[in-house]
Amino acid sequence: MATYVSTIKFTEQGFKAIKETTKRAAAIKVTTKKMGIKLTNIYWTLGACDGLLIFDAPDDETATGLLLQLGSEGNIHTTTVRAFNAGEMDKILERMGGRAK
Repeated sequence: MATYVSTIKFTEQGFKAIKETTKRAAAIKVTTKKMGIKLTNIYWTLGACDGLLIFDAPDDETATGLLLQLGSEGNIHTTTVRAFNAGEMDKILERMGGRAK
């Protein structure tokens, strides 16, 4: 499974229904489970983004499907990056012809 980190920005529609945000988060938990995605956590944040979604998906296509579904509901915009742990990064570095010194 690959790890993804998505920043969340509420849309105007999302802000208008802000009191429903935790209910929408609960619905995301159900959706991710059905899709075979392991949801690590959902956070609401201060600053440049309104929240974070951290999850593991079996592949990019499954992750993209989740994010397209969430975006199509009209409450959030997401920006997503693929995250690598130390073991995964070591494998990437090995493919470069050895570890960087």
